Amino acid sequence: MKVLFASGNGYPPEFGGGVQSSTHHLAEQLIEHGHEAGVLAALFGDGMFGLKARAKMKLLRQPAVVDSHPGYPVVRSWFPWEAAGFAVKKLRPDVAVVQCHKSVPLGKALQAAGVPLVVYLRNVEFHELGGDLRELRSALYIANSEFTARTYGREFGIEATVIPPTINPTQYSTPTTGQFVTLINPYEEKGFELAVRIAEACPEIPFLFVESWKLEDDHRARIEKIIAPLGNVTLENRTNDMKTVYGRTRILLAPSKWEEAWGRVASEAHCSGIPVVGSRRGGLPEAIGPGGVVLDYDAPLADWVAAVRLLWNDNKEYERVSNLARGFAARQELDPDRQFVTFFSILDRAVQQRALQAA
Repeated sequence: MKVLFASGNGYPPEFGGGVQSSTHHLAEQLIEHGHEAGVLAALFGDGMFGLKARAKMKLLRQPAVVDSHPGYPVVRSWFPWEAAGFAVKKLRPDVAVVQCHKSVPLGKALQAAGVPLVVYLRNVEFHELGGDLRELRSALYIANSEFTARTYGREFGIEATVIPPTINPTQYSTPTTGQFVTLINPYEEKGFELAVRIAEACPEIPFLFVESWKLEDDHRARIEKIIAPLGNVTLENRTNDMKTVYGRTRILLAPSKWEEAWGRVASEAHCSGIPVVGSRRGGLPEAIGPGGVVLDYDAPLADWVAAVRLLWNDNKEYERVSNLARGFAARQELDPDRQFVTFFSILDRAVQQRALQAA
């Protein structure tokens, strides 16, 4: 089967995050099982990679440019929904999986090109959809959490099969020196402001803030200015090898401010038995489960500080929660092989459904 993943957002090396990591893992699984995978994504045009892509697109006078940076074809365009026909002609997919940004115009364009459609619901930012999902007649749906499935069911009356973000444990499981309390993605939405307050209240504990979504120069400068007086916070650039981050992490801090659809970093940390202290927002409590502590985002600062200090200072409590985190990471719902069987069955159903409609 040839599968096209389509999104209106960027893709590595230009842009990375939880959605891109999960997509890459699914693409790798498809290839391992003898299928083909490709991606349709937005072109940002930044840096040397973007500059070369822009030049190639202009030279060839095409609506998109194709590369194989991640090990499979990626079609990049300024407006991916306008390049859907180009991507279909190039990659000839049997089915498309549309995700997140501009899902509706992308889905409509792919359906118009005769491609069966599966929509993977990975956040609850309805304004990013670019339209009403009910316009995508005959599409099948996957949601990354029970929270996400309930939210879309309530808003659009659709039913979705729940498949949490797919994770390859070997890419994240590592011994850890336990040097830091780590926050990944220091954006306001991810709880940056609260993380700073916690770090300020715990001057004896070293904190590590790691870039995930690209930080523009002015944004980075603001972060550096805020953390400079604290003395116990280190800011690091994003990395493609998260073992280098989790290998120094004792506690993962996830005080997210927005309605997280899941919370992939919690599941990644659990692979190494790292407890998570996170907020009760969206599907994040589903991701943390027994492998950490869940607090209301607006809980008193003292409660957040107490949760972090307990896991930092009490080795017996730490080992107890660490073991729970490791066990939670090994649950059936997160087993990559089981997830792939469910995922592929939905792709196959979409293909069969389209074939019956055409008959």
